[in-house]
Amino acid sequence: MKIQFLINAAKVLLIIVLLVGTFSYAMFQGGFVSWFLFYSFLPFGLYSLMMMVYPLNDFNVTRTIKSKDLKAGSNVTVKIHLKRALPFPLFYLVAEEHIRGEAFYQRGTAKKLIHPWFKREIVLEYEIHDLPRGEHTFDSVELKTGDFLGLVQKSAYIEKTQTMLVYPSYIALDYQPLQARFDQGVSSSNVRIQQDTTMATGVRDYETGDRVSWIHWKSFARTNDLKTKEFEERKSHDVMVVLDRTPSQTFEDMVVLTASVIRGVIRKGAQAGYFSQGDTVQYAPLKSGESHQKQIDYYLAKVKPDQESKFETVLKQNASAISKTSALILITSQLTREGIDEISKVSKNSQAPMILFVKHPSARLNQEHRQLAGLAASKGIVLKECDKRQFASVFKEVKQA
Repeated sequence: MKIQFLINAAKVLLIIVLLVGTFSYAMFQGGFVSWFLFYSFLPFGLYSLMMMVYPLNDFNVTRTIKSKDLKAGSNVTVKIHLKRALPFPLFYLVAEEHIRGEAFYQRGTAKKLIHPWFKREIVLEYEIHDLPRGEHTFDSVELKTGDFLGLVQKSAYIEKTQTMLVYPSYIALDYQPLQARFDQGVSSSNVRIQQDTTMATGVRDYETGDRVSWIHWKSFARTNDLKTKEFEERKSHDVMVVLDRTPSQTFEDMVVLTASVIRGVIRKGAQAGYFSQGDTVQYAPLKSGESHQKQIDYYLAKVKPDQESKFETVLKQNASAISKTSALILITSQLTREGIDEISKVSKNSQAPMILFVKHPSARLNQEHRQLAGLAASKGIVLKECDKRQFASVFKEVKQA
């Protein structure tokens, strides 16, 4: 701070010396040329002195993000509205956004050069391409300006915090239940799941879209809360999706696949649940509907590869949350013998446990992986290897049980 003060004082002294020098030269030398030199330098010197005392933080900043429900890979247009009280002439002004997160920042994209002169209101627009998934924070806008001579340069940080949430992208896939278990046997279907309304197995909270014939009137009479009958086939096709948050180069692909599977399950007419654990636990119980899907999308927008424990340890610690009477789908990029053993234990009360092993498109599966695939098959676990190019057909190639 002291060094900067000395530098500014030296610049002021230099400008004053130049003004006094040109004036003295004109007074003693006389003539057109000397006075022309003085009067030519005078406005630039006075402007530099005024620039030294002009408060650049006089600007008020308003930011508008034009798009909502942003998805990874899309573009967004950001508008910045600058407004000030003093119409001081500015030869140039550089406005630059400061956005938290190096992975998000695109150098030069959020930086604009303008010539405002006496304008009190300035509107800037810039576009950010190929948005990454996640929560991104706009911290402040940095303003820079200077004089004509380059002697005076000023900058100011104007705090304007705003958060932008980018949801994961997804792929339209045709989810096909691996098993549909009834008391009478096993069946499979590639059409929209229909409920067998003759086999009520329990009640749940009423959801928008439930038929009147499904309402459990006896429960309503007792509690005055609307409850809906839950039927056998609906339970058979409910799916709990577990995401492995171990750091991996394919983690973003795993998030895309998770979002796609959950959308496919809900679109098929079944209920979907979601679970993952890292620094925080993300858990969405088995439900259906658009609001439930948005809740899971919110989790997936904020999820990070921050799992320190082994995946099998996470499964063991949270068995009660994920081992329901639903089908179990685990999405991971790590495959171990211990992990398969734990999945087998956790899925004892579940139906059709399935591992979606996400690999890099250039990765080759070795002999150890093939042995683990055989172990999974011996324990009744369906293992499907896939990369991001195969997500759309990930269920089409799985043999229906």
